[in-house]
Amino acid sequence: MEVEVDAIEFRVPIENNKTLFVWNILSTFSEAFIYESIWNIFCNFGPLYLVKVCPNAAGVEPGFYALVKYFSAAQASKAQRATHGRGFFQSSPLKVKLSTKQYPNFLHNSKPLSHCKCQDLANHYLGFNGWSTHIVTLKDISNCDDAERLSSTTGDPQEITLKYGCIMEVTFPQHGLSCRGVGVAEETVEGTGPDVVLPKRGKLQRWARDKAVVDAFEKVLLLVLSNGKVVVEGRVERDDVLQDEDLEGLIKVNDIPWSQFDPDGQEENEDIPWDLSVNM
Repeated sequence: MEVEVDAIEFRVPIENNKTLFVWNILSTFSEAFIYESIWNIFCNFGPLYLVKVCPNAAGVEPGFYALVKYFSAAQASKAQRATHGRGFFQSSPLKVKLSTKQYPNFLHNSKPLSHCKCQDLANHYLGFNGWSTHIVTLKDISNCDDAERLSSTTGDPQEITLKYGCIMEVTFPQHGLSCRGVGVAEETVEGTGPDVVLPKRGKLQRWARDKAVVDAFEKVLLLVLSNGKVVVEGRVERDDVLQDEDLEGLIKVNDIPWSQFDPDGQEENEDIPWDLSVNM
């Protein structure tokens, strides 16, 4: 018997074959009720990245439509076949279709998942004991050249730039695999008193750790087999195989835009334009 394999990446899914368009939702329900109902229906087919409920456009019959985004194309397809034409929470049948039109090339590079989403996805497929993280190194790099330059250009002696770098290792013990990631967090702080600086140092350390975990998960690929088994594969880079003692005093700083990450630990906003074309 041939075993099908579904590849799951720790990145924001942007492919249309992972997106469902649900419409013909009656206006008799509140938006909150529809959101909860749609989520509860479609999460039965696999972990969801996003559910978004929107009112119909002006000039169209009152009601709502929903957008459901999966990490897996196979799970999205299965959900579409199982839900199209069924009413569930309403008397009229829901209409569910897969989006088919391709995105422009400049939208093909998706963003990494947030730290919270990485944890949720790993827990779903591997369980809470199926992976772990530990700090390889966490250092204050505020005195590096860039930080000194940024601090000196402010012209305000009461402003200092704090910067932390971190290397984290994500380990999958049942699969004999580990991946390392790098995270850097910095912020200019107004004031030099301990009541201002110490809380910021704690937050920056946490942000650097979270970024490093996200960077490590980007190197991980989950292979979900049709028999239910999950295989973990990883892309190992040269720096990942350095011994811990070789990392003493070393931080590899990547130029990662701050906008890719949410410093408050919240989920990322969905800023990719939705393609509502469907295969009728």
